[in-house]
Amino acid sequence: MTVLIYVDTRKEVDDPEHLKVFADADAAETWFAENDPDGVAFEYEVLVRQALGSF
Repeated sequence: MTVLIYVDTRKEVDDPEHLKVFADADAAETWFAENDPDGVAFEYEVLVRQALGSF
C-alpha cells in the first residue's frame, strides 16, 4: 500500500499546509488541477503492523 505526498516548499515545516497526503492518484490529480497544476508528489510506502505470529 502506498500514498502520494506533496511538499509545499513555500510553507514552514510546522504549517499544516506544508504536506498533503493523498490516498490515490485520482485524489492527487484533482487537488493539483485546482491548487498547483505544476506541482508533483512522490509515492511513499505505508507501513502496516503485522499481527503477532504472522511473518
